[in-house]
Formats: sequence, C-alpha cells, structure tokens
Amino acid sequence: MNALAIIGGSGLTRLPGFQITGESSADTPYGPASTPVVKGLMSGRELLFLARHGDPHRIPPHRVNYRANLWALKQAGADAVLAVNAVGGIHPAMGVGHFCVPHQLVDYTWGRSSTFFEDDLQQVTHIDFTHPYDEGLRQRVIGVLARLGMAHSAYGVYGATQGPRLETAAEISLLERDGCDIVGMTGMPEAALARELDLAYASLSLVVNPAAGKGQGLITMEAIEQVMQQGMAQARTVISQLVAAGA
Repeated sequence: MNALAIIGGSGLTRLPGFQITGESSADTPYGPASTPVVKGLMSGRELLFLARHGDPHRIPPHRVNYRANLWALKQAGADAVLAVNAVGGIHPAMGVGHFCVPHQLVDYTWGRSSTFFEDDLQQVTHIDFTHPYDEGLRQRVIGVLARLGMAHSAYGVYGATQGPRLETAAEISLLERDGCDIVGMTGMPEAALARELDLAYASLSLVVNPAAGKGQGLITMEAIEQVMQQGMAQARTVISQLVAAGA
C-alpha cells in the first residue's frame, strides 16, 4: 500500500521520527477534522497522520468528527488507515499492556454521524460490513508484532461504547456475554466510514486497563496513563516497522 495513514488515539498525538513535509487543511464538507492531516516521511516512505482527539488531546470520543477525519485522510491521498486505540480488557487474555488486532466489532454507540450516505442521494447505499477490518492490513500488523516479540492477540472482538464515561461492571458483563474481548469508545463509526470511502482499515488496540469489574479496585486515569506511556512507545515502534516493511 502506498499511502498509509495513522489515526493516533489517546496517548498518541505525535509521531517521533516522523519527518514532516507538509499538512492538509482540516476543513472538509463535513466540518473540521480533529487536526490537519500531517504529511511526511518515515523510514523513507510516505506517511499521513491525524490525531483523533486533537493536539493537544481535547476532543472526547462522542464529539470526534469521524466523518471529517476520514474524509480528510482520503482527500490527502490515503488508501489505508491504521487506527491506534486505547481499550479496556474484557477477556482474560487481554491483560494490561497487551496488544489486540481485532477482527470483529460490536457497535453500542448512538447519536454519532455514522455515514456519508444520507443526504441528496441518487439511490440508497448499503455497504457490506460483514468483516469490518481489512484482513491484509491486519495480517501485516500481526506480522510486525510477532517479529518484535510483543504480547498480542491476532483476533478479538471490539465493543464500541459511547463514552466519555467508563462502563459499569454490569455493562461489561453484557459485552462479555455478547462476545466482546475488548472495549473502547472510538472504534465506531470510524471503521464503517473507512469502508464507505473504500479505505483499507485495521486497528492496533492497546489494553490500558482491565474493564470495569475485571480488576481490583477503581479504574484511575493515573494508572491508565502509566500504561499508556510505555504502550504507546511500543505502538510507535510497530508503526515504524510497518512503514519500513512497505505496508
């Protein structure tokens, strides 16, 4: 893939080692993107970058303009998108600091602008969303994680919740019964919008906390930030290797 774009989530608002060559406007027909799309080189290869929550981190998950973000990346020349997500671990295998490259997702969000196909249509459009993540890009990411020896799961079901609050223990029990392995707040409608724009899309999800009721005591932002600091440094290494390999 020639034009890979990275959507940086919580803890990943910038990419060290990224040689910036320019940026595209944040303006789109759907309003402003979270940030301008930054263009540059990494390992001598073209890369695009957008911080999902803004830079600095200021936009909560339910207020992210997902349509503008994906549109801006497409207009900047992206044909593939790797989203980096901070998530909670539900399945016992999804411990803190573990990476998951999900293969499926369940959408529990509501009220978000979730499609480009709603106004002034010539005909109604329904995308096939049977497999929400691009398998080719998923396998490239999994291959990098394996080569680096990082703890990871090659499969997982991402449960996308509304936020910005964290979930209750009962809600996590419901998600677990529904088959979710990890929980996050930004997986949708991002994945569906990428499909509508014909962008290959995959997620590199970092488990930053046990989901509600799955750990000891309360979930604190201090504990999450400690995990995020180390984990996102590893995520940057994965991205660098992925780009160097020509993915």
